[in-house]
Amino acid sequence: MRALPIALLVAAAALAACSSGDQQAAAPQPSSSAPASSSSAPAGKPGKTGDTCSLLSANEVGKAINIPGVTAKTGPTEANANNGGKATSCEYLVGDKQAGALAVTRYEGRQAKPADMIAAIKKAKAGAVDVPGFPDGAVYYLDGRKTATLAAAKVANGVPVLVNYTGPAKMTQQMMVPLVHTAVTGA
Repeated sequence: MRALPIALLVAAAALAACSSGDQQAAAPQPSSSAPASSSSAPAGKPGKTGDTCSLLSANEVGKAINIPGVTAKTGPTEANANNGGKATSCEYLVGDKQAGALAVTRYEGRQAKPADMIAAIKKAKAGAVDVPGFPDGAVYYLDGRKTATLAAAKVANGVPVLVNYTGPAKMTQQMMVPLVHTAVTGA
């Protein structure tokens, strides 16, 4: 399963759809890759480098999917010049198989409302449903019966932010809510 590209494309599409002007969405292009991080990193605010794995521990993911031994690995950093989005990511693994991915995309210098970002995702993803319990909005959807994604939007320190967790299609909304809540709180 390659959940990360889907997660990052959702982030790019969300802001592109709610931005003004002649800008169009484009798939984020990899700009760098960071080294692996510890599986026991505590959840909290990311460091200066945008360590997304610090927002959601591997232990929390393991509890949500009821599988012990989940590890976290810092994923690629993506930048999209067309919409100004800069995404950082964390991949969660069970052995050598991906159990999910967390992506946090920040849109520095952009003005976007969380409700507009969520509406753009709902428009782009058939069957997407609102998820209660997130003050600025969240949406859950299945993508081609291969992956499930829960995305939440917020504005942090004046910057629009999209946080999404993508995992296997068998992950329910209820399994993902605590994961995304934890990550959104620290983002």
